[in-house]
Amino acid sequence: MSSQKIRKAVIPAAGFGTRMYPATKVFKKELFPIIDKDGRAKPIILAIVEEALSAGIEEVAIVVQKSDRNLFHALFKSPPKPELWNKLSAENQDYSEYLQTIGDRITILTQSDQEGFGHAVFCSRDWVNNQPFLLLLGDHVYTCDHDSCAAQMVNIYHQTGTSVIGITVMDADVIHKAGCVGGKWQSESILAISQIYEKPTIEYARQHLHISGMPQAQFLGVFGMYVLESAIFELLAAEIANNERFKGEFQLTTCLDKLRANYGAIAYLVKGQYYDTGMPLFYRQTMIDYYQNSSK
Repeated sequence: MSSQKIRKAVIPAAGFGTRMYPATKVFKKELFPIIDKDGRAKPIILAIVEEALSAGIEEVAIVVQKSDRNLFHALFKSPPKPELWNKLSAENQDYSEYLQTIGDRITILTQSDQEGFGHAVFCSRDWVNNQPFLLLLGDHVYTCDHDSCAAQMVNIYHQTGTSVIGITVMDADVIHKAGCVGGKWQSESILAISQIYEKPTIEYARQHLHISGMPQAQFLGVFGMYVLESAIFELLAAEIANNERFKGEFQLTTCLDKLRANYGAIAYLVKGQYYDTGMPLFYRQTMIDYYQNSSK
């Protein structure tokens, strides 16, 4: 068991959003709206920050492009101008003050060059400062019936004392769009990992990543949520120094596999649902499902 409390969370939000083009030519995908359980329209990034805070996280870093700092600053750290404030209902004025309290716990970091997801995570190394941390994707939102998905991940880390990779069941026709995890079940929800592979072909997944006892058309894909020991930064630094790229970018998944092999890591089958807002049809479905499922 680990007595080291998870105090920090990192949310990379520095991508170009090419899969949501041309909307992302004028608007960051992390700022696209979704409708939450209370019927409030909120930016996706706010829902992700609230997910982190639900797990007892004290500080959140959002990694952005230099040109986008003002957008995120305006959301979390700038109160409405008087002319807007005066038009807000009393309820929304209260909510505006709530946003400011969240903003006090947020640090905005910059990724100077967009070199991939792994590189964006690496940009938070100094801020994380040798602590284990929660990592969330900038375009995924989550629902759960009981403890939040993030709270589950943090609890599993505290129980096991090792890095935790959230996983979910994925159908074969979408596994080529995600990280895929192979291994053997240690318990009903914890997997001893044998391999982590980024966006495998279906042929590779069937040969190397299929889990015994699961249907042939199903695999375990990455959920988009992690609790990682700070050793991940050593591995990222080495790949960046050696210019080790996957499909032209510095990836996280290759370093996760090295983290698993060199330091240990487990996978946890999260009891909840993730929603990928980073592709047009997935975002459309999120707008329908997220409100319905978060309102239950």
